[in-house]
Amino acid sequence: MNRLIRLAAVVVPLLGLGALWAQSDRTYHSGTEWEVPIQGYDPRDYLRGHYVEFSYDWPGFDARELDQQPEALCLAGQPPRLDAVVAAGDAAACTHPITTDGNGVYGIYALMTGRLYLGQDRAAALEEQLRNGDQRGIVTIRQREDGSFTPIAIRFRPLTPAEIAERDAQRAEESLPPPAIMSR
Repeated sequence: MNRLIRLAAVVVPLLGLGALWAQSDRTYHSGTEWEVPIQGYDPRDYLRGHYVEFSYDWPGFDARELDQQPEALCLAGQPPRLDAVVAAGDAAACTHPITTDGNGVYGIYALMTGRLYLGQDRAAALEEQLRNGDQRGIVTIRQREDGSFTPIAIRFRPLTPAEIAERDAQRAEESLPPPAIMSR
């Protein structure tokens, strides 16, 4: 009997850990995948491991127009193609909502900034792609029914002619000297 109790004391916690892992894995792999354009890449941080840190470039959404950070966004399109994004005041009325995780790395800014962890080999290869300014980064996120989301992959594609023209116009605007200030 004593031997059976000791065996149970070892096996029951292992079964519990296995069940928790299985539930976590199922949650991670469930949801709708969307491809989101990104900008502002940082390929690695030697203190915290290898990752890509970026800003989401949500199509049709400009957070600078808002007084405060949105708590939820509503995604529109046919997954994985993301056509438009709007701030969602009522996430329940949205078909594909995503919400912030106040306890996450970025807190209320999680809808604007993301981080994708990579293996060392993948980070080294990605570093070369990040240096090429004629490419557009696309992050695949997995959006779950509860509104949470996780970045799961990154890829690059060449810029379209319209994106190149927009980039060049923005660079030309940034290089202009500030207007002269006249005082009396």
